[in-house]
Formats: sequence, C-alpha cells, structure tokens
Amino acid sequence: MSFFFLSRPRLGLAFLLATSFLFSCTQVIKPSRDFATYKPSGSPDYAEPNNWAALPSRRDSADAVPRGTALRDQQRTAIADVFFVHPTTFYGRGNWNASLQDANVNHFTDRSTLRKQASVFNAAGRIYAPRYRQATLFSFFDVRGENGKQALNLAYSDIKAAFQYYLDHYNQGRPIIIASHSQGTVHATRLLHDFFDANPVLRKKLVVAYLIGFNVKADEYQSIKPCHDSTQTGCYVSWNSVEWGKDYPPFEGGIATNPLTWRLDTTAAPAKLNLGGVPQSFDRVDPHLVDAKVHNGLLWIHPPALAGYPRFLLPGQPQLRSSFHIADYGLFYLNLRRNAVTRVEAWQQQP
Repeated sequence: MSFFFLSRPRLGLAFLLATSFLFSCTQVIKPSRDFATYKPSGSPDYAEPNNWAALPSRRDSADAVPRGTALRDQQRTAIADVFFVHPTTFYGRGNWNASLQDANVNHFTDRSTLRKQASVFNAAGRIYAPRYRQATLFSFFDVRGENGKQALNLAYSDIKAAFQYYLDHYNQGRPIIIASHSQGTVHATRLLHDFFDANPVLRKKLVVAYLIGFNVKADEYQSIKPCHDSTQTGCYVSWNSVEWGKDYPPFEGGIATNPLTWRLDTTAAPAKLNLGGVPQSFDRVDPHLVDAKVHNGLLWIHPPALAGYPRFLLPGQPQLRSSFHIADYGLFYLNLRRNAVTRVEAWQQQP
C-alpha cells in the first residue's frame, strides 16, 4: 500500500495533526533520530539497471496485466515513454530515507505499485521507473521540524538525477508521459517545474502528466495548465478519491479531474462511463465500478460494491473523511489506460 496522507505540508498538515489520535499513532513510525545525525545510503548510479524498478529493455512488474483479461503489454511497439514515480513503500523508523539495497522494500514496490499502478501505462509507452531513496511515511507529519523536509528533498534529488539520466541516455527525442502517485506526485510536481515549465523544447515533448494522489494547484505552473478534456496534450491531471459527500478543507484550491469524462467541471459522471476497475488482487476487471464527481478539489465516488478497493480514513473537521487513496489508480484502471493511449495519439497528430 502507499501512504495515506494526501495534503502538502503547507496545505494542511498542522490541521491534520490537531487530531490527537492520529498524532499518537504516527509516533509509532517516527524515526528514532534526527535527519542530520545519520548518513543516508549513497546516491544511486542510474547507469546501473538495478537502480531502476522498471525498464522497457527487461521483464519487470510494470509489464504486468490483470490476470484473466485480454489486455497486453505493448511497450515494444509504443512510440512514447512513461516516466513513473512510485509512491511511499517505506515505513521504517531507523532512517528518514530508504536504502536502495533494501530488498524487502524493493520487492514490495515491485509487487504493489509497479504492478498495480505503473502497468496501467504499458499500452501507451515504454515505462521507466527509478528506484529512489524515498522519504519514510512519517516525513509527511513532521511539521515541527526540518527532518521531513530534508528527507523529501533527498528523495527528490534522486528523482531529478534519474530523469536527467533518462533524458541523456534513453529518451532519444520521444514524447513523454509523466505519471506518479502520492509521494511520487510530490516529486513529479517538482520535476515539471525544474524540467518542463520554463523549457519550451522539452515541454513540446510532454504528452500529459498524471499527478495523482496529492494536492496539485490549478495555478501550479506558469506554462503548463490542467487538462480540460480527454485529448489535450502538454497538460496535467490530478485527483484524490474520497467517499461521496465528504469535504476536506486542505484540498480547497487543488484541482480534481474526473477520470470518467476527463473534465474539471462538477457534473456527476455515471458508473456506466467507468470502463473497468482492477482490484488489489489484480485478477479481474470490474466494469461500471463507480461513478465520479468533482467537488472542492476532491473526486467524490460512491463506494464500490465489490471488494478489493481499500479505503483509508482521513482525519479532519468535523468528522473522519473516507479516502480511497490506495485505489486512486485501481478504481479507474481502464479509463486511465485508454486515456494514455488517446493522448499519445493526439500528440502524434499535432502539427
């Protein structure tokens, strides 16, 4: 599973930590020492294939398709690339950042997020997913100090280095999809600032950025705008799935894209537009799984009737909010898969 906190520190961590129950629970995963008192593992060398969780030149979890379906991995013939930044899969208390030599973390990353999230894009592009010294989950609750910020900055330094290596050695002028979830979206959002927003040459290669599972502002960038329909390119989409009828103040000001219509308006989209969700078991497609409606920076859904789409509880005011953060990809798996292909085709048709 990926971590369940969805708001940027500047947009609501203090608000969340006012809930004493949550705070007491997070102490269990708080690292036992300050960031400055330990030496993180060395910077990864992205010339080494082992420092990538997914590469199109080898078999890995991003090549998977749900069992028992007619879906196929099409990376071999894809004209686009996908740079995927995975979410938090490290909850350790010994360090603020994961080691790339941690076999358990790497295995969990591959079997969970690469298989169940990155795979959605293997019909649209060749998937590159770097391993990185991800910040531990508690980093997102460290509002009273600099530890969490430093841990996230260290993690981002790896993502930035990986993307530069990808540009220098792998891209070869191909169109690019940026995709991410949760902590991955924290880093992917920064990546678009550093590489695309002020660079018109690279920005022209951007098919779309799927910045899912974190709060992304509508005015995040000067040149890159939120997508307004299903075929627009050079833009970004984002959503955070919660139970229908729930409000969550820290998300006000963020964007929510409806993945059943690919629009930003608040029109409710019926479940019949849902091409199919894929549960955590990754062994079936569930057509017409849930409906969706944009509301105050959130994506409202009625809870699915079928098992396999877990929720988390988000503390807030005046009551606990029901979040489907873990299932942000799974709830709309086939819509995402088709849309990535559609946008690549639209990018190809540009003059």
